[in-house]
Amino acid sequence: MLEPASTDFLVLSFEGPDVYSQAGGLGVRVKELSRALAERGHETHLFFVGDPELAGQEPLLDGRLVLHRWAQWVSRFHRLGVYEGEEGKRGEVERSLPEALVDRHVSPAVRRGRRVVVLGEEWQMARTMILLAELLQARRLREHCLLLWNANNYFGFERIDWTLLGRHAALTTVSRYMKHVMWRWGVNPIVIPNGIPASLIATVSQVQVRAIRAAAGTGTLLFKIGRFSPDKRWHQAVAAIASLKAQGVPARLLMRGGIEPYGGEVLARAAALGLRVAHLSSPLADVPALTRALREHPDADLWNVTAFLPEALLPPIYAAASATLANSGHEPFGLVGLEAMASGGVAFVGATGEDYAEPFRNAIAIETEDPAEVAAYVRHLAMHPETTRNLRIAAQRTAREYTWQRVIDLLLRRLEFVAATQGWQD
Repeated sequence: MLEPASTDFLVLSFEGPDVYSQAGGLGVRVKELSRALAERGHETHLFFVGDPELAGQEPLLDGRLVLHRWAQWVSRFHRLGVYEGEEGKRGEVERSLPEALVDRHVSPAVRRGRRVVVLGEEWQMARTMILLAELLQARRLREHCLLLWNANNYFGFERIDWTLLGRHAALTTVSRYMKHVMWRWGVNPIVIPNGIPASLIATVSQVQVRAIRAAAGTGTLLFKIGRFSPDKRWHQAVAAIASLKAQGVPARLLMRGGIEPYGGEVLARAAALGLRVAHLSSPLADVPALTRALREHPDADLWNVTAFLPEALLPPIYAAASATLANSGHEPFGLVGLEAMASGGVAFVGATGEDYAEPFRNAIAIETEDPAEVAAYVRHLAMHPETTRNLRIAAQRTAREYTWQRVIDLLLRRLEFVAATQGWQD
């Protein structure tokens, strides 16, 4: 029913693969999901609010995947990133995208005897999905399309018309935790987890790992990456470093936050705790650049990376760190924790949406906001290297179950049920 020879995918998202378009895990999710669908053989189109200086359309993978940068004329007035001028961009998407999808993609696909799956992501695309469904009905094309809307977080839920959205699209989400959150809004979504590229599970160079550890100058290097938000428990991470230092453990933190104002509070907290912060603003293109930057600030307790961290640099950092602190208090899925595990890293995750985590077997689950909890587990791992070794092995084994190709197998099986509810027939 959903074979590549007969089914196209249209993915709609505010974030996307451009540096301009990434602010969290959503951009990574849609990039890798779209690529995996195209690698499976499906004609796939990803629509997102893209960099205004790049091409409006960009074909990849021999044309099986096409990136569509939308609302670029609005983005030219808001160059700081995808969420600057968010309301204007969202309004432009709602105004122009539904008709473009129908005229340029759905209608031609139907004329060729194909069916179309449309997946909208997050609250910004909820209204667009409703408008698209209404337009498809008016053009008598609705029975040729399968519409889904996915929640990665609960941001913006109060702005969604749940009755209309649920009438027009099947609702999905990324974890059992998010399913329970959505119950409170009167809806019952289907859980389809996030995934990771299979390439992340490749063996990390031990030469690079040793180089990073040597440059850090400590046997207790911690790493944290994510938006500057209270949900991410940055204060807990920073205070854990201060606690470890006070106990004679020479812990250091390599951190990469976002551009959110809360970052100022985090750095002020570090200063109040007597921690020395070095800001790494120069481009960090590879491991040698990173190690040079660390060595230039040998007295730092925290290295605050303000430059863009390339994806290729993350696996060796995950593997080199004593632990990656993905210790969120509210985490819909926990992509960073899973990525760290895929690289053979030790992930300290929260205790909400991280369905993949088995505490003290493949990851460490942080149950409280107390910095002493993080510090206690860091000390335990330092004193029990065999525990660390076993965690790293089990973590990578678990991550293999969450590659995008495995997740797409699940997605396609779930879509067979959704297709039946929306009137598709073989």
